[in-house]
Amino acid sequence: MQTVRLSDADNVVTALAPLALGEDGAAQPIPRGHKMASAPIAKGAPVVKYAQRIGYAAEDIAPGAHVHTHNLDFRNVDTAYEFGTNLRPAAPAAEADTFMGYRRPSGRVGTRNYIAVLTSVNCSATAARMIASHFTDDVLAPYPDVDGVVAFVHGTGCAMGGDGTGFEALQRVLWGYARNPNVGGVLMAGLGCEMMQIDWLIEAHGLTPGPLFQTMNIQDVGGLRKTVELGIAKIEAMLPRVNAAQREPCPASALTVALQCGGSDAWSGITANPALGHACDLLVAQGGTGVLAETPEIYGAEHLLTARAASRDIGDKLIGLIRWWEDYTERNRGSMDNNPSPGNKQGGLTTILEKSLGAAAKGGTTPLMGVYKYAEPIDTTGFVFMDSPGYDPASVTGQIASGCTLVAFTTGRGSAFGAKPSPSMKIATNTEMYERLTDDMDIDAGRILTGRATIEEVGREIYRMWLRMASGDRSKSEAQGLGDYEFVPWQIGAVM
Repeated sequence: MQTVRLSDADNVVTALAPLALGEDGAAQPIPRGHKMASAPIAKGAPVVKYAQRIGYAAEDIAPGAHVHTHNLDFRNVDTAYEFGTNLRPAAPAAEADTFMGYRRPSGRVGTRNYIAVLTSVNCSATAARMIASHFTDDVLAPYPDVDGVVAFVHGTGCAMGGDGTGFEALQRVLWGYARNPNVGGVLMAGLGCEMMQIDWLIEAHGLTPGPLFQTMNIQDVGGLRKTVELGIAKIEAMLPRVNAAQREPCPASALTVALQCGGSDAWSGITANPALGHACDLLVAQGGTGVLAETPEIYGAEHLLTARAASRDIGDKLIGLIRWWEDYTERNRGSMDNNPSPGNKQGGLTTILEKSLGAAAKGGTTPLMGVYKYAEPIDTTGFVFMDSPGYDPASVTGQIASGCTLVAFTTGRGSAFGAKPSPSMKIATNTEMYERLTDDMDIDAGRILTGRATIEEVGREIYRMWLRMASGDRSKSEAQGLGDYEFVPWQIGAVM
């Protein structure tokens, strides 16, 4: 058979290879990764995959017919939620795993040792990039334990509401990057007259200026050139202190991993995402933390997560995010089904409901222990959820600000994403793409489709790579230098 059925309850199957007319009961050609009706589906009846509704038949669909955007309708979810009815705590690991990390004065543990040049506003972005660009590999050669000097610049910070959601989110992002344990030193550069005042940020979030946390404003210093010169001098003074940090054995429980996907296809929910979910379960068993995000990409699967909520309050917080997103898209004249993207649809995904059911698998099977705002500090261990858009750079920016020190990124269509200061690994959903983008992909989860590996085997491979990366091994995206331009804070609300 050249098709796969994911549940006995399903009325569609997925083509493992392109199906010609008559092949495996196909009533018309079926592209690889796309759905074929396995039974008659009457107009208006649910189309079922993963034993869940992924949409409704827009017309009568005969067995063997191609099921996709032309005959599958989307409807907003209308679900009766259950809370805490599917709690499967992870059994403690038989043996405590360790990695070689950087212990910070805060008590948290880093996997990298960067100096971050943060900007309060877009007006200081050029200065920040000029400062960071001074510190080439040759300049940093005497400081082998410094991973680099990175400018994190953005396109906002002014002309925004001073007490609104967007302002607060940007504050959390800047605070979170300054506090991320992968950052050993911080220089924050502003213009001086912007809405996002550096002094306010310091006061609001309890940041303490000192040798490893320096600030400056272009207007106070006396212009761009003087700001760049002063910034370089400040970082030069930091370098010996940051370089003095040394790796030491640390428990795997100290790891916080961002669970992310992008460029998804029909195989994402069958291979890479379940494998990543198993890796998350292994990390949780060690006492570590896995952070799922992208709220629009759990839409239609959130009931599976509320059933795993450790408390009613946690489940209610998740539903509150879903309602906020429904309102957000409606008032902006959009639809929750604007996602999947054209590339996702070419890969066989049809509705956001189908995409979400596969995406939620990244969170494994353990209880949901917390739900957080975008870029809000993660203050619990285990499997948790952070609100974010489905746009990968904005979502990962929030996860890193929340405290993630590693990023695990599954992809089916292919993605060249990378992150700093938290390195990103890539997990391919299918072998064909893995071999085509071999310089970018770290793990081939497509082996699950062909029976060359199980979900659990690939999950263990992902988990073991986390420990190596946390100890300093570079992922392929990290080795190629990705991460300098992927800092994209989620811009919410009016620009005035």
